[in-house]
Amino acid sequence: MDFDVFRATLLALIQGLTEFLPISSSAHLILPSELFGWQDQGLNFDMALHFGSLLAVLVYFRRDLLKVAAAMLQQIVVRAASTADSRLGWYIILATIPVTIAGLLLEDLVETRLRSVHVIIATTLFYGMLLGIADWQARQNREMHDISWQTALVIGLAQMLAIIPGTSRSGVTMTAALFCGLKRDVAARFSFLLSIPTIGGAALLKFIEMLESPAINWNELLYAMTVAALTAYFCIHYFLKLIAKTSFMPFVVYRLLLGTVLLIMFGFSTGA
Repeated sequence: MDFDVFRATLLALIQGLTEFLPISSSAHLILPSELFGWQDQGLNFDMALHFGSLLAVLVYFRRDLLKVAAAMLQQIVVRAASTADSRLGWYIILATIPVTIAGLLLEDLVETRLRSVHVIIATTLFYGMLLGIADWQARQNREMHDISWQTALVIGLAQMLAIIPGTSRSGVTMTAALFCGLKRDVAARFSFLLSIPTIGGAALLKFIEMLESPAINWNELLYAMTVAALTAYFCIHYFLKLIAKTSFMPFVVYRLLLGTVLLIMFGFSTGA
């Protein structure tokens, strides 16, 4: 089956980049839709993009995940002592619970009331400024092994805000992690690890809904998934290198500029 290669490539590149950078995928997906007059890409395409992002983070952190899984299994099966790896696994589960509950309870509200250009502009600007404050003021001296269950819960509660379009899941979790005193690269790594159950759950739900779809363009889905996965993998790799040497300020400035551009494009008169 044929498909629009340019459209699929551009949307997959946007997804691969913005899923893990603290800059909001919702805000970026508005622009090509408006510029080219594209309609919604559909549930199947969304599932492919999410699955591509999930593959990227699973492959990139495969060694960390194997260590965490082995430590948790030993603790459960042979009653081994708690280790930094096993605790990290339990903390990721703990931090995932709030957004799971929020997603189930507030899905209709988000879809009917909050999915608007106005909301995306406001959240892009507000959470961009909040990230800047966290990056500038937080002490940032804690390592991954310093994460406590309280810290994980705070980051998990912050992740609930990501159901609001324009917030950026990675952005809001990194912001919370910085406020909790985690070093910049540690905040980013924990955010990426935390994305696995979140993205995985979303991909699973979309896949279940996709099974009811009468027509599936597998060529388009596999192509989009591959582009999104490769883009996300290299995005994670170079972002971690960059953030270990510099600050989040380039992304703060970018978010503020993006929010301003969207505000100029759509103004305050556009209907929700």
